Amino acid sequence: MAKQTKAQKARTGVTLELLPFADAIKLVKDNAKAKFDESIEIAVNLGVDPRHADQQVRGVVNLPSGTGRDVRVAVFAKDAKADEARAAGAEYVGAEDLYEQINGGLMDFDRVIASPDMMALVGRLGKVLGPRGLMPNPKVGTVTPNVGQAVKDAKGGAVEFRVEKAGIAHGGIGKASFTQEALEANVKAYVDALNRAKPSGAKGTYVKRITLSSTMGPGFKVDPASLTA
Repeated sequence: MAKQTKAQKARTGVTLELLPFADAIKLVKDNAKAKFDESIEIAVNLGVDPRHADQQVRGVVNLPSGTGRDVRVAVFAKDAKADEARAAGAEYVGAEDLYEQINGGLMDFDRVIASPDMMALVGRLGKVLGPRGLMPNPKVGTVTPNVGQAVKDAKGGAVEFRVEKAGIAHGGIGKASFTQEALEANVKAYVDALNRAKPSGAKGTYVKRITLSSTMGPGFKVDPASLTA
């Protein structure tokens, strides 16, 4: 039998059984023992096959307690809309000049937002932004005439979700320093958003498994039924 490390011995809770989501959150917090404020992650196994167009799951959720992260935003906009984006706190705002910066290697941002009239220009960056999941998309509110509100949402707790090839959607839902109540609200909001995004082609059990973990801690399995009660 393999010897346990000190970190493993220090862990508390049972990681193999299904737990009510509130209990899982408490154990995740208890096991976040790193010297930095660990991120709390959620991974949801969905009963979909993303290879089929009618089983894609994608959207955005506004986490009521925020993310605990400083989200850096780049906005493609001109004139009054550019001013609106700057006033909302966007780090990078521009049109052809911003295109040249990104094409030249600038990637110091977490979200890209564009006004609709800028998409012909932004589309030329598809090979740069697409693989990083940064391409603006109207389905998740990053192509919008209301760029100021989109910037505020991004900085205030808006999180994109997208199912991966294995049928898993995952994302950050806060920090270990968040209160129990704040994390509970974020977890419920995230799972509720996934349920609202259920595609027409999904058959059988939709939310199959949920796991919560911190950056350096173990994963705890959540009973999906505890989030529908």
